[in-house]
Amino acid sequence: MSGVTILMVDDEVEIIKLMEIYVKNEGYTLLTANSGIEALEILKTHKVDLIILDVMMPKMDGIQACMKIREENNTPIIMLSAKSQEIDKIAGLSIGADDYVTKPFSPLELIARIKSQLRRYKQLNSSTARNENEIQIDELIINAASHRVTVAGEEVKLTPREFDLLHMLAINRGLVLSMDKIYTEVWNEPFMESKNTVMVHIRKLREKIEKDPQHPQYIKTVWGIGYKIE
Repeated sequence: MSGVTILMVDDEVEIIKLMEIYVKNEGYTLLTANSGIEALEILKTHKVDLIILDVMMPKMDGIQACMKIREENNTPIIMLSAKSQEIDKIAGLSIGADDYVTKPFSPLELIARIKSQLRRYKQLNSSTARNENEIQIDELIINAASHRVTVAGEEVKLTPREFDLLHMLAINRGLVLSMDKIYTEVWNEPFMESKNTVMVHIRKLREKIEKDPQHPQYIKTVWGIGYKIE
């Protein structure tokens, strides 16, 4: 896959030098940054196909940087961290990272993860390009132009608010959206402790699109944070 640009963000120079060899061997272009702040500046002026982001960095750590990037960018992100506990991996993935690699790591393993994420992202984009108005997630199809939703070929009747909520989750597929962000965007007004409103609409949506609302296939709850469609 030629023409690929990767941004590696890590304050450990030796790791960057090592990965530079492997990345260039694959024919990729490598941009580097030593902090989250520097990475955000690079993203303003460069088109990047994948980001490798270390968690522990000065000034702005990887978690903060990932959250800032995800505010307006869906580029695949692989997190690097010396922390190996499951809770740390969950934290990284829940704020928008696509994969998580624990230090010390094998450069060949990281290259394999990079290729996997690039393939996944390319497939997602190509399917979106085929019909910009339509989003398909397994048997769920959402058409933004007609406001039509089908599950396994059967049309599902949604209220305008329910459609906007489902569409917002779908276009941010893989990202965890907080209740306040959902409410602000869908209801177009300040949050003002409106958790119950969001929860009720999520429950109604699940009743309409899920085979088993108690064990949802599409709309997942990320406890203490919000909701996402995987």
